Amino acid sequence: MAYKVEKKSVPGYMMYINGGLAGMMGTCIVQPLDLVKTRMQISATTREYKSSLDCLMKTFKNEGFVALYNGLSAGLVRQATYTTARMGFYQMENEAYRKRFNAPPTVLASMGMGVLAGAFGGMIGNPAELALIRMMSDNRLPPAERRNYKNVVDAFVRIVKEEGVTSLWKGCTPTVGRAMVVNMVQLASYSQLKGIFAQYVSGLPLHISAAMMSGLLTTIASMPLDMAKTRIQQQKSGEYKGTIDVLLRVSRNEGFFSLWKGFTPYLCRIGPHTVFAFIFLEQLTKAYKRFVLGDESESNI
Repeated sequence: MAYKVEKKSVPGYMMYINGGLAGMMGTCIVQPLDLVKTRMQISATTREYKSSLDCLMKTFKNEGFVALYNGLSAGLVRQATYTTARMGFYQMENEAYRKRFNAPPTVLASMGMGVLAGAFGGMIGNPAELALIRMMSDNRLPPAERRNYKNVVDAFVRIVKEEGVTSLWKGCTPTVGRAMVVNMVQLASYSQLKGIFAQYVSGLPLHISAAMMSGLLTTIASMPLDMAKTRIQQQKSGEYKGTIDVLLRVSRNEGFFSLWKGFTPYLCRIGPHTVFAFIFLEQLTKAYKRFVLGDESESNI
């Protein structure tokens, strides 16, 4: 049976808006886990935190509940830029492929589209990513070394004033590299896994199972680059020369598996965030098709 292309499609700008909104809604839920992941990654030794739970409890005990949401404003701006760009771009690629070939994207096509979407989103989202990392790690620094950004706007203004506008793209190489890996694995695997799991489950269980498996694969593939990105963006002096330098020095000084330091909170963050983001995205897209376009068909994300 030939694949039927929908006569009505979601406008490009709505794909970007829905992608960003879905990411922002997911971030509001998983922000504390992102903070735990970041703090474990910038820890110089494994003795600072015994585990993800230890990091979470120490942060709560020493800094209070609100500290678990340090950097939330930057996290939301990151989603409004990075996620808006990557998911919107991916949806447009996906839609164009379906219209041109009259069939769903192949695995290789999905991976290629994910890489391009990741590079696009990583470039645009790097300034907010930089502010987020610094804001989440600030409270663990000695008082004299803290930057004390009031919010993401204050962070942008001070970074430009004190370090120059190009500093907003500090760590851009590992950020883009990580984004390309994340999107290649996450977006492509989600689409493919959804097709595989559809034989056994449907509806919400289908979305959750595909998103959680996609989150696991994404975590394994992207964590070393995420580690490099985090270390480079939070450094004050030129401690690291670049991505490769971070990976080699961390492996040598802290052990090879330290490249996956913060694996548990990262998985706990990216898994649920993937679930929430894709569920929100599917529902936002479905709502637009139903109430604006008058189309009752299922989303093809």
